[in-house]
Amino acid sequence: MEAHQALLKLENIRVFKDVRNNINRLVNCETANLSKTIDASLRQVENIEYIDSKIGIDKLPKNLREIARLRLQYREASLKELGTMLKPPVGKSGVNHRFRRIDEIAEDLKRKENET
Repeated sequence: MEAHQALLKLENIRVFKDVRNNINRLVNCETANLSKTIDASLRQVENIEYIDSKIGIDKLPKNLREIARLRLQYREASLKELGTMLKPPVGKSGVNHRFRRIDEIAEDLKRKENET
């Protein structure tokens, strides 16, 4: 009789630890994702502001100009959220591609500035 109760107690402890570990794993993953989103947003804003100070956002192609203005307005938004704000909506990979192009433009401008 006692062995059965001890087994149930051990099983309860195992389930409790398993649930706690899963919750910790999810929280850690979510924290890492938020951290990456914030870092990317800060880098994107910095590059957009640099481009604006050197040549102006209006010199960018229309699709890059739209995403740049949205990023400045919604700094905390994810790529997916920004994509849904575009007309027509663009997927996460499309938004990411546009930001890569903006990063390339900013890097080109910085490189040219360093050469002179």
